[in-house]
Amino acid sequence: MTRFAVPGRIAVSGQAASRWLTATLTEIRRETPRATTFRLAVPGWAGHLPGQHLMLRLTAPDGYAAQRHYSIASAPDASGHIELTLDRVPDGEVSGWFHTVARPGDTVEVRGPLSGFFAWPGDRPALLLGAGSGVVPLMSMVRHHRARGLTVPLRMLVSARSPEELIYAAELGAETTPVFTRSAPPGVPVGRMAAAHVAPLLADRPAGGWEAYVCGSNAFAEHASRLLVASGQPVERIRIERFG
Repeated sequence: MTRFAVPGRIAVSGQAASRWLTATLTEIRRETPRATTFRLAVPGWAGHLPGQHLMLRLTAPDGYAAQRHYSIASAPDASGHIELTLDRVPDGEVSGWFHTVARPGDTVEVRGPLSGFFAWPGDRPALLLGAGSGVVPLMSMVRHHRARGLTVPLRMLVSARSPEELIYAAELGAETTPVFTRSAPPGVPVGRMAAAHVAPLLADRPAGGWEAYVCGSNAFAEHASRLLVASGQPVERIRIERFG
């Protein structure tokens, strides 16, 4: 299915090049006022590890194409489905198409999974720090942990401007501590992620220590990494994925 009322020149394409797979949009689920989850059926998908991402391509009838890297939000499964959670980016060609035009039944092209550096196979304690849409690949890890009933320790600190902008809020559990930078529920302090959030987790590290995964903007990645190192996390055991 192709739609033409698109900001810019983007439309969908069913033409797949080598290693590209045609994915069909099957579900759209709003997460926050700015973020939405898109579920895709991908025949031939080889599977992924939590934390990996893919390349997505949209192609216009005149041949113009736009490609973007997106983290995979869903846990690995054998159904051939994957989920992407996308922020609405001002003037974004691809995110704009998804948020304003895409409907179930539309097709896009995907290639992946990509990047093993940020992947977490579930074999070591994981300490996850994310901000905004940086929670997306971390949520894949949380979902994998739950779906497999893993007993290896996993904890997540996630920063959002407000409760309304906390992606996956209804799904977060006891493994997650939210930090709110602009507004918070009554009794919850407002402010940046700080040593007071990170240091207790490093002081109570599990046997073998944590493997830390940090995902967010450049500024957040630098800030969170400094907090980890100051609290005793070895630099070589911090994995970073930056947006922007």
